[in-house]
Amino acid sequence: MKSFAGLARAAVVASALLLPWAAAADDFYQGKTVTMLVGFSPGGGFDTNARLLARYLGRHIPGNPTVVVVNMPGGGSTVAIVRLDTDQPKDGTVIDTFNFGLIADSLLQPDRFKADFRNYTWIGSVSEDLTVCYSFGPSAPTTIEAMTKRDHFYVGSAGVGTSDDLNTKILKNIFGVPIKQVAGYPGSADIRVAIERGELDGDCGAWSSLPDEWVKGGKVNPVSRSTLSSPEDMPKGVPYTLDIAPNDRAKRIIRFLLADGQIGRPFIVSRSVPADRVKILRDAFNATVVDKDFLADAAKLRLPVSPTNGEDALKTVTEIYDTTPDIIAAAKKVLEE
Repeated sequence: MKSFAGLARAAVVASALLLPWAAAADDFYQGKTVTMLVGFSPGGGFDTNARLLARYLGRHIPGNPTVVVVNMPGGGSTVAIVRLDTDQPKDGTVIDTFNFGLIADSLLQPDRFKADFRNYTWIGSVSEDLTVCYSFGPSAPTTIEAMTKRDHFYVGSAGVGTSDDLNTKILKNIFGVPIKQVAGYPGSADIRVAIERGELDGDCGAWSSLPDEWVKGGKVNPVSRSTLSSPEDMPKGVPYTLDIAPNDRAKRIIRFLLADGQIGRPFIVSRSVPADRVKILRDAFNATVVDKDFLADAAKLRLPVSPTNGEDALKTVTEIYDTTPDIIAAAKKVLEE
């Protein structure tokens, strides 16, 4: 048996051998620029969250690199994801945020977007998704039941498979609201402009991305929410979608469709990024989401912060991929109708 002194000497030697590797990892970001891709146009919820994170993330990365946001809209945010493994650097200087609804969509419509989100490296999520379906204006319906009595209800679409699209389909095909989706909007900011112009009757979208004047002025009428929790500035009594499901089968389908909302503001990198840099990015992310200045700015912007670290985000993704085929098939019918 080795003596304690011998073990101690071995530990010192091992530590010395590891020091150059650790130093190299810490020095990598010195003088670098980290690019944060956003799969949507500027002004929406994903963009706002990314810009807030970018403002503080570099403070917590050794070397304090500059972090810039680049909007890369297209395909409901699929374009930016694909580019992570095609024409973007895979050295840890490119991070992507995307529509989390694509996770379930990769099971529901695998021919449309061939991706397995277990094969990306997860950095973390700033918050769960708090999507509300709402009508707009003082004379608009204020409940789902009232919406079902209309001949039609126009909403915008920023792409099939987005969170907005998913919640809209639940409203239409499970609750029977006569929704007509109008496609062609690059992002939620564009949809909100159309709502104010009277082109659309309402939408399903992130509560935090709704203009403050809409909320304080009582212009928006939320009829359902996608999470159990609700923010302080949301009107009381807005029902949780799962609680008002018409039957048990519908509840199971809705639960699957909303599961990826637990990681509603996700950030990933290519799986090819070296492990030491992944650790740096994860540690920086975890430090950023508890940074007091970050939290103060999030509160000013009405952005919820309920973070999930990279490891736990991957666990949630794995659970989604373990969903039974019958529920996936039933959910697929909801989204196809």
